Amino acid sequence: MHTVMSGAGTRAELSPAAAVRRHAVRRGEAVALVYRSPAVGGAAGSTVTEVSYRELDDRSGRLARALVDTGVEAGDRVAYLGLNSPALISTLLACSAVGAVFVPVNHRLSADEVADVLADCDPRVVVAEAGQEVLADAVVPGLAVKAVLGVGEDGRAPGARPPLGAEPVPVGEDTLAALLYTSGSTGRPKGVVLTHGNLWWNCVNVWSSLDTRPDDVVLVAAPMFHIGGLNALTLPTLLRGGTVVVHRAFDPRACLDALVTHGVTGFFGVPAMFAALADLPEFPAADLSRLRCAVVAGAPVPPRLIRRYAGHGVLLQQAWGLTETAPFATYLPPEETGARTGSAGVAMPYTQVRVADPADPAASAAPRVPGEILVRGPNVTPGYWNNAEATALSFTEDGWFRTGDIGHLDEDGYLWVVDRLKEMIISGGENIYPAEVERHLTELPGIRDAAVIGVPDPTWGETVAAVVVPEDGGPALDAVRDALAARLARYKLPRVLVTVPALPRNGSGKTDKPELRRWARAGTWPAGTRTETTAAGSSREDERNTHALAAR
Repeated sequence: MHTVMSGAGTRAELSPAAAVRRHAVRRGEAVALVYRSPAVGGAAGSTVTEVSYRELDDRSGRLARALVDTGVEAGDRVAYLGLNSPALISTLLACSAVGAVFVPVNHRLSADEVADVLADCDPRVVVAEAGQEVLADAVVPGLAVKAVLGVGEDGRAPGARPPLGAEPVPVGEDTLAALLYTSGSTGRPKGVVLTHGNLWWNCVNVWSSLDTRPDDVVLVAAPMFHIGGLNALTLPTLLRGGTVVVHRAFDPRACLDALVTHGVTGFFGVPAMFAALADLPEFPAADLSRLRCAVVAGAPVPPRLIRRYAGHGVLLQQAWGLTETAPFATYLPPEETGARTGSAGVAMPYTQVRVADPADPAASAAPRVPGEILVRGPNVTPGYWNNAEATALSFTEDGWFRTGDIGHLDEDGYLWVVDRLKEMIISGGENIYPAEVERHLTELPGIRDAAVIGVPDPTWGETVAAVVVPEDGGPALDAVRDALAARLARYKLPRVLVTVPALPRNGSGKTDKPELRRWARAGTWPAGTRTETTAAGSSREDERNTHALAAR
């Protein structure tokens, strides 16, 4: 554990509340947060406020007092219902100050889903941002919740309580800091256990690898109930005394304005967010000269998006990780962006990554041979809340976390993520990774966005369906197949082309593949959808698949 020595003895330095208190004492007027409430369509009409470190420490201290007054003790869970705001950050800091466990709940969940999360984590208190109290009051009855505390967007606690006078409680590397619930789109959500050590070591990895500095100004528009919004750049910046520009939600025009107006140096987002920014007519003239840490992760990054930003003087820096790795496991330095476009980079300094045979995790795969990606290090979760079975299945006997992602390492140790193991399509005995097909689809003219799923096929079990968002009408299926034929094996070519107005996305901005599969199964595509299908016949392609099937 990292500590500092003072005349009073040894004090733990893992606590976010302790770090903010230190900045409040030493440089209290420095700006900790810049908060912009959303204004649909851009900055016009929005309200921008600044919160100093002294103010942030005071507000979180008063909220910590409110938690203690309602009976919260170290180890108790405190759920937060709301969007990105100073209230979310104050709640996190208040939990840290008293040793409670912060549980940010996805604000996009239904009331039943919220109730499931609260029943699982069993919070002592629910902190509800303005507008969320009705939801809280609806789901709390029947649960062992002592109180619902309403807070404003600014994070001010209810009543006129004084700040908690005591110093933030010391925390160790194994002290539980947060529970982050994974998306429930594929089943019941799981609570990922993150310790203070997990959060801290991710910060150390970021400080050691990315071009971050104590005076950084970072923009957070990704939802902070996800680990990317919370700990990719937000906490690493606050712990060092920088400024975090907080947007309640992602609005491309408002974000582009903030990048320019505030001279933002760091921004984390998924590819869809960066694409939406680049599509704005204002983008070519926008001054992004201070944006030196533009991190893109969460989904495969189309090469043309990387080229588009490079043409504007911004090197998108690819990274890979999961909620369970808090989040960064690998990172591609900006100087490697051109030479290794598409790679997720190398392992973070204090994290180990290897690729294993999915059937035998003890056996490492040879260079360039795909396998399951395994991760080990102090940033990796110890497991899942109240779910010993899922925890046991997710770790090897010697402590490697099984990510469920498929990828390979090249001879130089750079990771190339292929796809999720569960997304793999098996057609005629051949393994097809949707991300590989998607990467080539997004390079084709007339295709703005694309996703690939497997759909049932009477002959081959599954076949490839491309779901695309078109530009200028979009290409026909035959044109897509002809264009991809030189880049992909025939069995990987789409037999089905579905043209939709937009792809569904989950709370983190990723393409919602389970929703696409539900649309496909039920035939409930959105209005305006077009579908083309190439029937299977006795073509050379089918003969080739038959040979492949027979050879297995």
